This record gives sequence, C-alpha cells and structure tokens, in this order.
Amino acid sequence: MLINRHTQTIEWGDCDPAGIVFYPRYFAYFDACTGKLFAKAGFPKFDMLKQFDMVGIPMVDTRSKFYIPSHFGEEVVIESTVTEFRRSSFDVHHSILKGDALAVEGFETRVWVGRDPDDADKIKSQAIPREVIEAFNR
Repeated sequence: MLINRHTQTIEWGDCDPAGIVFYPRYFAYFDACTGKLFAKAGFPKFDMLKQFDMVGIPMVDTRSKFYIPSHFGEEVVIESTVTEFRRSSFDVHHSILKGDALAVEGFETRVWVGRDPDDADKIKSQAIPREVIEAFNR
C-alpha cells in the first residue's frame, strides 16, 4: 500500500480568530495531498491528465473526523493512501498527525472521469487504468 507523507505548517490564513485551523482548510489540505499521493505513484496530475486523456478525479463524497485542534505555527504530518480501487472510483484516507497523536481523519471518494463521448460538454466516468492501480500496489 502506497502512503504519502506531507509535512504541513499551519499558516495564519488557515486559522479562525481563535487561532485554530478553520475546518474547510483541512479539505484543501486533503485535496492537495491526494495530488501529492498520485505524484508519488508516478502520476503527477498535469501529466496524468494528458497521458490518459482524462478530465480529472472529482470528489463525489467526503467527510472528516476532528479529534485535536491544530494551531497557527504548528507542524502536522498528513499521511494519505488509497484504501480501495473500484472500476471507476476509489477511496482515499488521510490522517493528520500531531506528533504521534491522530488529530484529524479525512475520507474521500473520487471518480476517474473523461469527456462524455456523446456530449463533449459533459464528463463521464471511465475505468481506472490498470497501470495506475498497479503503481499503488507496488
């Protein structure tokens, strides 16, 4: 199972007036870390879009659990991994760690999409290429 670890410094602009991370910022972290995870697997997003003639990997479901707040100036580590691949969708799990403590968990379901062959203004799910799945299982 491929895991990407990213160290994130909590910036002033990430925080609410109480100095703790404003919860939507975690979802921005998760989105960026999904991109970093694919890059670690050998598929940087820009290259992946061209290589597979795809539109992207939009999110269709997301949720989070918050355990410990993070504050301006702290460093956290975000661990990200794909927990399941299906035909055209996959699940990503993110863990935000403060030291050894689990601070936040994030869960995403994303879909591999390209242009709809019947209507170029629309998108349509596509099968995830075998080589992508294999890269995550090495």
